Amino acid sequence: MSSNDLSNSVISPLGDRFKSDNFNGTVWLNMLTPFGTACPIGNVTFEPGCRNNWHKHAGGQILLVTGGRGYYQEWGKPARELHAGDVVNIPADVKHWHGAAKDSWFVHLAIEVNSEKGPATWLEPVSDEAYNPLK
Repeated sequence: MSSNDLSNSVISPLGDRFKSDNFNGTVWLNMLTPFGTACPIGNVTFEPGCRNNWHKHAGGQILLVTGGRGYYQEWGKPARELHAGDVVNIPADVKHWHGAAKDSWFVHLAIEVNSEKGPATWLEPVSDEAYNPLK
């Protein structure tokens, strides 16, 4: 599969374009279980180069990568390259970001755990100086 071929990276419908100041590019969101349920799950698709801002989840989050190539980074640690099949278990209140590589679509299931503890807290954008050196 070519990392640029979105059609081979989608296991559920693409969903709707998600407009938010917390992303630096175009992202699509298909909520598989709705916000307000015990375990909200969203299928999130990032266009190449798109990333979200630094943020944290009061209850934690799990990412299940289903397609493309992207990155995950915790504050103060190096970025980790992600591919289909990778799983990221993000503890509660850990500052992090995730998004697509510059040359690839990136698709993951985002599972919010312990959602009763509250929504994500959105923080500052990931700087170009931090993102651009990534492959």
